Amino acid sequence: MPPRQRRLLQVPLFRLLAINLALGLVMAVVLVGGLLALDPWGLRHLIFADHSPGVAIGLLLGSFFVTFGSTAMGTAIMALGGSDEDDGPQGGTRVPARVKVRRR
Repeated sequence: MPPRQRRLLQVPLFRLLAINLALGLVMAVVLVGGLLALDPWGLRHLIFADHSPGVAIGLLLGSFFVTFGSTAMGTAIMALGGSDEDDGPQGGTRVPARVKVRRR
């Protein structure tokens, strides 16, 4: 592995994003594999009846990869600010409010 790549993997934020992108890729492959295995609404038959099934599978896998990869990376970024100690109630105390309601 070249030294530049090694240095890049030592950056914690890049490593976090790379790990979660790989997790999104795994989730996409599992979902596409599950769709092909379960064959909902004849999807597998429809894909493999085409003269170029690789294009359809590639587009399906690519779109799921973008969706799940970005979702996993975004979730990891959003979880950076919180800690495990913040599970208690937040904000001020609740005070009952009086609301005037008109009768009809």
